[in-house]
Amino acid sequence: MTDAAPLTLFNSLTRQLEPFHPVHPGEARVYTCGPTVYNYPHIGNMRAYVFADILGRTLSFKGYKLTHVINITDVGHLTDDADAGEDKLEKAAAENAQSIWQIAQHYTEAYWADIKALNIRQPAQWTIATKFVPQMIEFAKGIAEKHCYELDSGLYFDVSTVADYGRLARAETSEGQSRIDPVPGKRNQLDFAIWRKTPPGESRQMEWDSPWGRGAPGWHLECSVMSGEVLGFPFDIHTGGIDHREIHHPCEIAQNQAHCHTNGLDKAANSGANIWMHNNFLVERSGKMSKSSGEFLRLQLLIDKGYHPLAYRMMCLQAHYRSELEFSWEGLGAALVRLKRMVMGVEKLRERAHKGQGGNFDANTYVGTFENVMSDDLNTPEGLAVLDLLVGVSAIPPSDAVVAIGKVDAVLGLNLLTLTRTDLRIRPKAATITVAEIEATLAQRKDARAAKDFATSDKLRDKLTAEGVEVMDGDPLGWDWKLG
Repeated sequence: MTDAAPLTLFNSLTRQLEPFHPVHPGEARVYTCGPTVYNYPHIGNMRAYVFADILGRTLSFKGYKLTHVINITDVGHLTDDADAGEDKLEKAAAENAQSIWQIAQHYTEAYWADIKALNIRQPAQWTIATKFVPQMIEFAKGIAEKHCYELDSGLYFDVSTVADYGRLARAETSEGQSRIDPVPGKRNQLDFAIWRKTPPGESRQMEWDSPWGRGAPGWHLECSVMSGEVLGFPFDIHTGGIDHREIHHPCEIAQNQAHCHTNGLDKAANSGANIWMHNNFLVERSGKMSKSSGEFLRLQLLIDKGYHPLAYRMMCLQAHYRSELEFSWEGLGAALVRLKRMVMGVEKLRERAHKGQGGNFDANTYVGTFENVMSDDLNTPEGLAVLDLLVGVSAIPPSDAVVAIGKVDAVLGLNLLTLTRTDLRIRPKAATITVAEIEATLAQRKDARAAKDFATSDKLRDKLTAEGVEVMDGDPLGWDWKLG
């Protein structure tokens, strides 16, 4: 463990930067709220997992033994944070004429494919909600007498029975309250379902017997149970998107307080985790970020348009995780160009190293600077600036620079030591011309230009343009062409 740059992180519960002190010396135990697998994740969803991945990689870089858990919600999430309405999985199954289990499996695999494409490391464990239902029932039984009450629709948690409910959100806002539908018989508007009974005369594809009747667990219960079962209370860090800060995570915290018999939240460990961390929103002005819009922005759409998925990872890293990030195609294109420059820079460094070229500047100085900026609440924009220097400063011995880039990239996760120019040439789905045809035509054009046959050169260029190929004469990156 290094003492040079202690890790400090912004705790949403206290609203301040705090030094990281692990519950178990030398270890870091992290829980990340995962997806509800009723639809494909959009790129805004995926920003949360890029952020959590950077956190985990930084903890590993700092020498901690990391145990990272991400859940898969395959039951229990309604159409909003409400306690009324349809279950998202049941609704998707009905719309697609498939079983709920098929829907959950399909979208889980799609999410995992996006995780792989974005070079997000596998967690120590994926906790699948339906595999923990017996533990959820036992958890609910343990808190029911002191903290819950039963209605015809289910078992509800009384938020007045724990201290400081809503402190994470900082206020019981009208915005937050409006996201919780009124349920007849609730003691408090903010009370929430622990167990939802199947209505009389109905049946669900996913339902279980419980002391409160046949039904399914509430969404908030799942994360409390899975995080506590795998990591133990209190654990170190709980992460999620900023949208969870207002309702889902305050409800988790209330359950954790009830289960652990803890008091107020002046002591962060009473919440179940020492640090709560939230990434900000990805903003997209056309309105295609919401799944309700129909055609929304998926990672696959970016790939279909010819952008390598790591360009989106680069885009995320260029903003601090607590800042809003605005998505635009121009911004994604700029991120791809930056990634290309880095890939080319590493190629040149390897060529110089092979030739035995040297330098007199210590690359470890840059690695130390990188550690300092990443230890300051995961400052990835500054971390990328350090990486730019490592790639571009000619005074560093090239072999040392490559080793240092490997250390830095182990945290940023851009695959710079394995990524090639060819990898970054993603063929747009709408393109009909083949790469071999493009290369052959460009070779003919190169010969024509060498022979000063500019008429043929122009004709070949026009042919490629008609096929959607942009010939990049004079491109400083030397990329030659791209499919638009």
